[in-house]
Amino acid sequence: MPGQRRPLVVTADLDLLDDLLRCAAQVNVMMDVAPDAVAAGKWFSGAPMVLVGIDVAEECARASFPRRPGVVLVGRYERPGPPDWPVALDLRAEHVATLPAAEPWLVDRIGRLAGAEARMVAVLGGRGGAGASVLAAGLAVTAARSGMRTLLVDADPLGGGVDLVLGWEELDGLRWPALTQTSGRVSPPALVEVLPQRGELVVLSWDRGGVLGIPAEAMASALDAGRRGQDLVVVDLPRRLDDASVLALGAADRSYLVVPAELRACAAAARVAATAAPHCLSLSVVVRGPAPGGLRGPDVASALGLPLAGVLRPEPGLARGLERGQPPARDGRGPLAVLCRQLLGELGLGAAKAVAS
Repeated sequence: MPGQRRPLVVTADLDLLDDLLRCAAQVNVMMDVAPDAVAAGKWFSGAPMVLVGIDVAEECARASFPRRPGVVLVGRYERPGPPDWPVALDLRAEHVATLPAAEPWLVDRIGRLAGAEARMVAVLGGRGGAGASVLAAGLAVTAARSGMRTLLVDADPLGGGVDLVLGWEELDGLRWPALTQTSGRVSPPALVEVLPQRGELVVLSWDRGGVLGIPAEAMASALDAGRRGQDLVVVDLPRRLDDASVLALGAADRSYLVVPAELRACAAAARVAATAAPHCLSLSVVVRGPAPGGLRGPDVASALGLPLAGVLRPEPGLARGLERGQPPARDGRGPLAVLCRQLLGELGLGAAKAVAS
């Protein structure tokens, strides 16, 4: 499964581990393996499926992992009838699978993960007004221009709304408040169909109503819909992380921290990075100019102890275009469009390299 997250197995029972690895081998799927909750922490949120052995189930329940779908409690159980495993409720498991009876079901369930999935990136700001929403929208617009089916998710309830960044506030379609009430009853393809969209770009953002949080289950449904039906998912995250944000960070192939080239912005970004980094597979810095004090991109990245993904040079017409409802990077020209093509190319989305070149 190159370029994809692997299912996670959490167990210290070697016999059970052998059984589960054998199930995965039948459908040519590789698994990540952790012997306990501590070792599972770095994979738990981002894995497409988590198989928790009954031997470590209580330990995993006490670990207070973020709530997520796709958790299966697994153990050996030879007697007829369902086992009495109350820990399944504490673990918030979706399913209980008992071997050997459940082996065909497990093989089928794991086999579904071998299909192609969308790539996913997360973007968050090092401070308020850093430009994370503009970069997220630019990435989504650039990908959609190249023909990639793209889902842009606005996960910041206190932001201005990424639909405003695109000039899409008048488009019909479901927003977060409605989705949180229906996501558990809508299939992934149907969910994408009811969101605001133009061409290859689909957006999940906010209405102008009251501020609501995003339940982790609703975020999981949105990400699942993006993974199954799109080529790219871009998530615009808040600086203050909740369970939904942690799920998105854990699922992202790349995460970008947008930091203006200013001393105070670096200080604020250091706090955000310390909070976000433990949940990321890959966190790097995008430095945004201008630099009133002469800070360079490598200086900012070095101060934060993170890799430098790129530098966004000043683009005088960008703010004016946003005020007029013009999507960022819409014509494929300018520093933002160039940076977005670079980042998408590094993600392995080769079609992005050919756009407006």
